[in-house]
Amino acid sequence: MTTTDDSTQKPPRKDPWELPDVSHLVVGVLGGTGDQGRGLAYRLARAGQRVIIGSRSAGRAAEAAGAIGHGVEGADNAECARRADIVIIAVPWEGHKPLLESLREDLAGKVVVDCVNPLGFDKKGAYALTPEEGSAAEQAAALLPGSRVTAAFHHLSAVLLQDPAVESIDTDVLVLGEARADTDLVQALAQRVTGMRGVFAGRLRNAHQVESLVANLISVNRRYKAHAGLRVTDV
Repeated sequence: MTTTDDSTQKPPRKDPWELPDVSHLVVGVLGGTGDQGRGLAYRLARAGQRVIIGSRSAGRAAEAAGAIGHGVEGADNAECARRADIVIIAVPWEGHKPLLESLREDLAGKVVVDCVNPLGFDKKGAYALTPEEGSAAEQAAALLPGSRVTAAFHHLSAVLLQDPAVESIDTDVLVLGEARADTDLVQALAQRVTGMRGVFAGRLRNAHQVESLVANLISVNRRYKAHAGLRVTDV
C-alpha cells in the first residue's frame, strides 16, 4: 500500500483575495495638499481610515486637512512620515527625489506607496519620461533602502477622487512591489475605497509601464472628455 508523507506536501495555495485588515493603520499622504494627494486622503478618510496629510508647511497642511474633513490631520512632511504606518508619495515628479532624500530616516521601516508619474508635456500632449533608475518607484527604492517601497494609485482621476457626489470610484489599482506582505497591505488599502480594487501587477522592475500608461489615459480623457481609469478582466 502506498502512503503519503504529509511533510512533503505543498501547503495550499493562498487565496489572492485573502487580504489583511488595514483599518487600524495610519496613512500618511506626502503631497496631500495637491489634487491627487488631497483626493486620495479624502477617499481613504471617507472610508474610515485615519489619514495625515503632509506638506512643507504644517500650516498649509492643517488648512487643507480642515477643508477635506473626515478627521484628516495636517503636519509637516517629516512629522507626517514619522506618525504614519503607510506613506503615500503623491508629489509632482520634479519634487520626488529631493523629498525622499530629505525624509530617508523618517521613512525607514515604513511601507512607502509611490504613485508618482514621471511625465513631460509638449504641443503633442503628455509623454512618459524614463528616470535613470527605470521608474519613479525604482528611484524611491534606491533612495529609501530602509523602507518597503511599493507602487500603486497611478491611474486615478483627481477630479473623481475629490468629488463628494461620486459615491464609488469604479477602477482597479495596479499594485507592484517586492514582498507579498507589502503588496497585500496596499491592495487591502485600495479596497477600503468603495468601488476600488487592488490587483497585484508584478515587481518594481515593471513599474515603468504602469507609470507611463498615465500618458495614454490623459490622451483618452482629452479626446473623450472623460475621467478614465482601468479595469483588469478575468481576474
